[in-house]
Amino acid sequence: MSFYPSLGFLVFGSRLRRLSEYFLMEVNKVYEQAGIPFDASWFPVFYVLSKQQPVPLIDIADTLEISHSAVSQMVTSLRKKGLVKTAPCPDDGRRQLVMLTKKGEDLLQQVQPIWTAISGAMTQLTASHKQSRQILDAIAQVEQAVQQVPLSARITTELVQTHPIQQ
Repeated sequence: MSFYPSLGFLVFGSRLRRLSEYFLMEVNKVYEQAGIPFDASWFPVFYVLSKQQPVPLIDIADTLEISHSAVSQMVTSLRKKGLVKTAPCPDDGRRQLVMLTKKGEDLLQQVQPIWTAISGAMTQLTASHKQSRQILDAIAQVEQAVQQVPLSARITTELVQTHPIQQ
């Protein structure tokens, strides 16, 4: 039996990270083969900007459910590559609006067919493997459950119930 499946939930996060890294590597391979200078890690920000522009940086963070700092770092990196630009929000100069540059818009046009192909390929993959069709629903359920009660609290409760502290 393979190492990972034999450890069950002990390596749940490691398996998800490993699968995520594999997925991003394979998608990046497709961008590279197509001669498109795009990194799969940019997708969430580009996708948000493909739906609406300009967008306050804090709104991108809220939409993606990641820290303001992480989005700020990504936007700074994309700005250095000439793909996005920022401007102070007219209503509140402390807030930054993010938008694609002409170069970013051109890149967006190039990557959108690949996004469609990714969705199609994943739909085919999951159609031929019955249980995998449920993966998105299962991930959503786990995400919702840990938002209601954090995993750390669940582990602590389990630990107290199974190994009470001796005084």
